[in-house]
Amino acid sequence: MKNDQNMSLLEKIKSGKPVYGTCITSPAPMWPAVARRAGLDFVFLDTEHIPLGRVELTQLCQAFKAMDITPIVRIPKPDPFLACQAIDGGAVGVVAPYLETVDQVKELVGATKYRPLKGELLTKYLYGHEPMPDELATYISGYNADQLCIANIESVPAIERLDDLLSVEGLDGVFIGPHDLSISLGLPEQYDHPVFEEAVRYIIRTSRKYGLAVGIHFSLAPERQIRWMQEGVNLVVHSSDIALFGQRLRDDMHILRASQGESVVADTTSFPVV
Repeated sequence: MKNDQNMSLLEKIKSGKPVYGTCITSPAPMWPAVARRAGLDFVFLDTEHIPLGRVELTQLCQAFKAMDITPIVRIPKPDPFLACQAIDGGAVGVVAPYLETVDQVKELVGATKYRPLKGELLTKYLYGHEPMPDELATYISGYNADQLCIANIESVPAIERLDDLLSVEGLDGVFIGPHDLSISLGLPEQYDHPVFEEAVRYIIRTSRKYGLAVGIHFSLAPERQIRWMQEGVNLVVHSSDIALFGQRLRDDMHILRASQGESVVADTTSFPVV
């Protein structure tokens, strides 16, 4: 039996273990070593909202993999070709944003679990129009071993179709986008609103029903992550490099100024939640 250190991220989440990561926004070369010292299992590299080019993304993926940290990449839009590009660069997990249809989920599964198949042949196998030959199935399974396929659920239409979306074979996990979800619910950034909380609980319960890992990202205190872990979250995406740096620097500067008798005005500006 493998110990935790020898298990892939996919094996860990399939066993129900919690895994821990953060969002990395900077291509600075020292971050992978910092992440390793922090004991991270994975990093979340978001190319939807963060201006990372393909070369920068590849360098980040390879650097984190060299540190035994799994790179999970969110692509800019639901596009199987962008998913394949991310994997070619070194991504081990792919998140597609704002998924709302079964076809979008199937296309993500096709890109992450059926590579390098494409075109009409992929469609036939993906939709079960004909069985995949045994020899090819064995090759495809080995070629894509340990790749993670993760759906971003962050809208009311996605919640309304959640059972259909999450029952697609090949999906490994769900990533809840709290900011977009709050907007879709008509509750901008009201993360403590009962309606928002019940929507998150429903996504967690449904994900667990289908044996999927589920995560949510907040650039807020760890206690908020702990709360949702108690509800069933096991893909823990805590904060980001820019948020952690900004929060610590702001707090330290307040302490330094206060030590000199300077008045300190509290800065309540929130950091992005993606």
